[in-house]
Amino acid sequence: MIRGTLGFSLLEVLLSVTILGMLTALSLPVYESFVRRNDLDITTQGLAGMLRRAETYARGVNGDNAWSVELQASTITLFQGTSFAGRNTAYDETMSVPGSISLSGLTEVQFTKFTAIPNTTGNVTLTSSTGNDTRTITINAKGMVDY
Repeated sequence: MIRGTLGFSLLEVLLSVTILGMLTALSLPVYESFVRRNDLDITTQGLAGMLRRAETYARGVNGDNAWSVELQASTITLFQGTSFAGRNTAYDETMSVPGSISLSGLTEVQFTKFTAIPNTTGNVTLTSSTGNDTRTITINAKGMVDY
């Protein structure tokens, strides 16, 4: 019978753990950046979709009323009518905004019944908390939503 050593020495285990720790430490900032960029893209697409849906509902005279979108710091709400305070909450569609994203620009867009002309034009800028990633959604006088 030949005697040999089976298993790992303490030095080999410590070296393996150190290498794994270094790889993890190097990959965390990349992963965090990916998550923030993904949150920004998903929120931008969701907001653009909500604005387009409000325009479609208004043009289709869904509920025989105008449709609007209200933008707040933590939520975006699609609602029926022209007044956020006086709306019927049964028709609300809400989307939460991640805490790592801030909104600036327009705060409410109303689309008139039948023509779907917006009451205001301009931009909504979504900015990641890192400050180096932004997305801009533009609404023109005809109600076209572009980003």
